Amino acid sequence: MKYLLTGLGNIGDEYANTRHNIGFIVLDALASELKTSYITQRYASLAEAKLKGKQLLLIKPTTYMNLSGKAVKYWLDKEKIPVENLLVVSDDIDLDTGVLRLRPKGSGGSHNGLNHIIDTLGHSDFARLRIGIGKDFARGFQVEYVLGKWTKAEEKIMLEKIPVAVEMIKNFVLSGTQSTMNQYNNR
Repeated sequence: MKYLLTGLGNIGDEYANTRHNIGFIVLDALASELKTSYITQRYASLAEAKLKGKQLLLIKPTTYMNLSGKAVKYWLDKEKIPVENLLVVSDDIDLDTGVLRLRPKGSGGSHNGLNHIIDTLGHSDFARLRIGIGKDFARGFQVEYVLGKWTKAEEKIMLEKIPVAVEMIKNFVLSGTQSTMNQYNNR
């Protein structure tokens, strides 16, 4: 069984450790735990690993956030992975900093990366792990906020939550969406 685990973010040093790149950060933590590394492939940095007999493809799209659907669709199709084995990890300004929520489907809200994946796939029936980054910004400054660096207080929260997000991803692969939601969403 193959799984496509996608972390959303933007490539380039100027985006490293920004709120919008939490998907990349979590996937990097998973790759490190699974002792795998990335190679540049079509539309994405790709790492491969196994988890209890299941084949995992970890991708970080190199298309920039707003075109993330290109990478997701390409790798789903190329590897013949069913959409129910897709998990997308992204930031969410509608959740408080550090809140983790797994959902089996839903809208992309104001998230351009999720919306591009939905538009490209033609549906929103894929699991997503949303990681709260809060919305402590003045009206009209959403872009600056999501592309901004973590404060020390936020960093402290996220350092505690990243390993939990990694455990949620592994649980998704091993036990499925519903089990993972029941176990982790209200923590």
